[in-house]
Amino acid sequence: MLVLGIETSCDETGVAVYHSEKGLLSHVLYSQVDMHNDYGGVVPELASRDHIRKLVPLIRQGMNDAKVSAQAVDGVAYTAGPGLMGALLVGAATARSLAWSWQVPAIAVHHMEGHLLAPMLEAEPPQFPFVALLISGGHTLLIQVDGIGRYRLLGESLDDAAGEAFDKTAKLLGLSYPGGAKLSKLAEQGAPRFKFPRPMTDRPGLDFSFSGLKTHALTIFNATAKTLQDKADIALAFEDAIAETLMIKCSRALTQTGFKRLVVAGGVSANSKIRAYLLKMAQAEAVRLYFPRLEFCTDNGAMIAFAGCQRLLAGQKQNLEIFARPRWPLEDLI
Repeated sequence: MLVLGIETSCDETGVAVYHSEKGLLSHVLYSQVDMHNDYGGVVPELASRDHIRKLVPLIRQGMNDAKVSAQAVDGVAYTAGPGLMGALLVGAATARSLAWSWQVPAIAVHHMEGHLLAPMLEAEPPQFPFVALLISGGHTLLIQVDGIGRYRLLGESLDDAAGEAFDKTAKLLGLSYPGGAKLSKLAEQGAPRFKFPRPMTDRPGLDFSFSGLKTHALTIFNATAKTLQDKADIALAFEDAIAETLMIKCSRALTQTGFKRLVVAGGVSANSKIRAYLLKMAQAEAVRLYFPRLEFCTDNGAMIAFAGCQRLLAGQKQNLEIFARPRWPLEDLI
């Protein structure tokens, strides 16, 4: 089965072509980061307009790179949520229109399921069952994965997600958008001067809470001389707190399920400090650790094409409605 995948949930326009037997045939991505940088964050209306400008040319490029024609496509997969409503509608309307004109099925894909399955695109994909840690700008989730579409939510962020906390703390430190990556870069210059709390690790359970770390960072920031070194020291302490908290919760989830495989995906999974903490835990506990390659940590069409292909192969499809949900709990797929 040959599937065209479309991703437009936020500020990346992604297109990919995936074949169920030959694997990933093409993958193209356009990022709007430079445009939104002037505003200090994503502007939804501008994001939607840019998706309109870029999506069709990227579809042409992706299909040309894959050397496939419209007649060869067996289905179209698109991100239907969660995300920015206007941005989602661009991808949903385009995908639905193409599927209708090509007379093939369309399938709405959950954005976080795409991230969850992204490591399946690697040469050595994880085998079911496993625990998945999904960490992005809007989500921090621990999920028991028994198979595609067979998910059990173990824990989630009760306030700010890890990526959101990174970006807000970066803004506090005066770093430009996108702040999370810049905070991590600044932390490389930091000294172990401050100790931040590891939120919700002193009680049982697998939920997360990162909003208090922002408050702690603000308190220390206001009490220091605000030199570049002060900011670097705060960034290091903050990043260590996030990474160790995620490590502790993942260890608990693996113990609770008895699994020995951990998948880590989503935009924040590219963070080298988080990877180092989780690798240390995996080695100590004889756990097999899986990450997607860095280009598939961020939003991309490849993960949507793969997830959509699996659901189409299972016989799923949707009617002619243009389906988009800015809020779409992953539990709804269970």
